[in-house]
Amino acid sequence: MLTSDYLSGSFFQVALIGPGAAIMGRFTAVSGLNMEIEYEVYNEGGLNYPRFFFKESRPQVLVLEQGVVTTLDSVSLLMAMTASGMSIPLAGTVILMDSFGKPQRTWTIVGAYLRKYVGPDLNSNQPALAVSRIELIYNGCY
Repeated sequence: MLTSDYLSGSFFQVALIGPGAAIMGRFTAVSGLNMEIEYEVYNEGGLNYPRFFFKESRPQVLVLEQGVVTTLDSVSLLMAMTASGMSIPLAGTVILMDSFGKPQRTWTIVGAYLRKYVGPDLNSNQPALAVSRIELIYNGCY
């Protein structure tokens, strides 16, 4: 890989929208863009090879991390709706953008639900960037 192939200064543009709620913004780190499927092995009499059948997909955890949001945060609305007992499915895209704002790769997310929100650790005596973490459970991306 050439040094020009590395995406220095890149970020993730995330847009996950559901009924009455959304998670949108630029995130510095995204993990959990996985898909895991369990298969059942089935052998028929007289065949020398096994056949595989789709059994189920296993839930994955999508983790979004970003800097502190200083404007109105739609995550707080989603948290309030979830805390009141509403199950809000989110769907949308995660796009890897280069430092010039051009899309490099896109993942599509369907059926994501808020699992956990970790707010930033705030300490005015430390120069570290406060980072929040959002975890969503979903069945995989494509």
